[in-house]
Amino acid sequence: MNKTCVLIGNPNVGKSVIFNKLSGSYAVVSNYPGTTVDLSRGMTSFGGKPYQLIDTPGTLSLIPSSEDEQVTRDMIFRERPDVIVQVADAKNLKRTLLLTIELTELKVPLVLVLNMSDEARQRGIKLDRAELEKILGVTVVETVGVTGEGVKELARRIPQARVPSFNMSYSPEIEQLIARTEALLPEKKIFKRPLAIMLASEDMAALRYVDDKSRDGIRKQILTGTAAAEHPKITLFGLRNERVEGILRRVVLRAARVNVSLSKKAGELLMRPFPGYLVALLALFVMYEFVGVFAAGLLVDLLEKRLFGGLINPFFAVISARVFGAGFINDLLMGPYGLISMALTYAFAIVFPIVGAFFLFFGFLEDSGYLPRLSVMIDRVFSVFGLNGKAVLPMVLGLGCGTMAAMSSRILETKKERLLVILLLSLAVPCSAQAGVILGMLSGLSWKVSALWFLSICGSLFLVGAVSGKVLSGKRSPFILEIPPLRLPSLGNILVKIKMRLGWYLKEAVPLFALGTFILFACDKLHVLAGIERALKPVVSGFLGLPEQVTRSFILGFLRRDYGAAGLFVLARQGALSARQVLVSTVAITLFMPCIAQCFMVVKEQGWKIAALIFFFVSLYALAFSGALNYAVVLTGILN
Repeated sequence: MNKTCVLIGNPNVGKSVIFNKLSGSYAVVSNYPGTTVDLSRGMTSFGGKPYQLIDTPGTLSLIPSSEDEQVTRDMIFRERPDVIVQVADAKNLKRTLLLTIELTELKVPLVLVLNMSDEARQRGIKLDRAELEKILGVTVVETVGVTGEGVKELARRIPQARVPSFNMSYSPEIEQLIARTEALLPEKKIFKRPLAIMLASEDMAALRYVDDKSRDGIRKQILTGTAAAEHPKITLFGLRNERVEGILRRVVLRAARVNVSLSKKAGELLMRPFPGYLVALLALFVMYEFVGVFAAGLLVDLLEKRLFGGLINPFFAVISARVFGAGFINDLLMGPYGLISMALTYAFAIVFPIVGAFFLFFGFLEDSGYLPRLSVMIDRVFSVFGLNGKAVLPMVLGLGCGTMAAMSSRILETKKERLLVILLLSLAVPCSAQAGVILGMLSGLSWKVSALWFLSICGSLFLVGAVSGKVLSGKRSPFILEIPPLRLPSLGNILVKIKMRLGWYLKEAVPLFALGTFILFACDKLHVLAGIERALKPVVSGFLGLPEQVTRSFILGFLRRDYGAAGLFVLARQGALSARQVLVSTVAITLFMPCIAQCFMVVKEQGWKIAALIFFFVSLYALAFSGALNYAVVLTGILN
């Protein structure tokens, strides 16, 4: 049976980079916390023996304060790994060692990896690795994940990992509470003392690891024991903190003052209102030019008109006509809703270049270290919603993929914050493909159209966010976020991410494009599509002031948001939509229900009832706001 090696560490310490180097497989690597939300697994070998390697979400403690931290603890308790590799930021040894102490209490073979050791040296921080190994009784390896320095040494030392000899003792009062709690646990529990410490810390979520028979007794013990002991959780932390301070005095040989680098000064400036907001606007403008003008204009024009329109589609039209004649199969392949003429053309000639350009730009922002600074800068703005700056991370991820973003809402600490972020993601955050296609549509029109679309989406975000923040019960959690240094992005890392994400697009999105096209084809042949268009005509043509054909884009938008936007893109290029209609339709499809994949993720995260309420509200709001916008534009004549 294969052994299991799990990577654990604080957020943003390079776990996923080390995972990729060790396993040769790929997990999303980003220079901000919250990327790794579910477990990533890969197979590798150490010392000639096979290992299953597991990458976990970032965690500050084994006593979780968010769902992603709960995922990490659940994995440890339920899978019981053979080796734990703690990946740490060599610059932040104090925070590292607080988690290390908890891991040593598990008495599982442990390797401590001091990653980013180059940045520690640049800051004048020198560590006595041998003394740290002696104190903890574990292997300590220094690495630089992005360059691979020290990774081979780490791979060599993992099979030699040993159980930590370090023992953490507490005050007599706390030890008595731990012992009484431990006595109530079943004998088969291999993590009895760590679990007893968690329960003594009033961590009621840890009861999930206890059988039903023992829970009531343990719950009573916790209530009576913690009442007798004064703030056991605070006391435990204080004692661990004192022990860590003692270790630091022995292993930190030098922490001399060094000159503040230009990148550090620039990083601090980006977190100030000025020039922070100016840089954010500049980033949006560059994205607009690169994705909306270059990719959606030049590249789409080249692929759609010359490659598909001039070569591929005519070639397959001739082949299909000769083989199948003018019948059913020919219509299925090359008709108005053909799998080749429509599905593949949309997928590869329109959406693919736009998605690729967006992923390239997004990857640059990820690797540069800019996104955490954006979080800090927007923290005050998000406080209006009852959120903190950490919510920026899933919101920005939503610009990549709403499904992944909904999943990453687990990094937020309270139910209110997670629900509010999922609501805003479902309403007003377009995914990369949809945003790219919309930018392509808007780029050929007056700046007024782009400005009105942007203000409509941002205004909806702020309006719904502010009202929901007041209506929903709960408090705003404190904002604590590690800020990585600004870095020149690694081209290799960005290209690997683009490869992975485009691979996801080809495997997940293109089949749905084909499915959506087939549904349209079937509806057209059965005359259902025309019936749906007639039924929705009062809303689409009357209230929204749009052509009947737009109904098809809304139907497709539920299967894939970018596919629905691509339908609007084609209508706009054919001249079937005026500037007003482009504005109203793009606002409506942006605010409309998320795609089916994101819907399933919302159900998974929030349950059917809450998800149904979110979808009903989002659909109603999208139609109401878009209709009001249509009448406002007509009455004011702003686009005439």
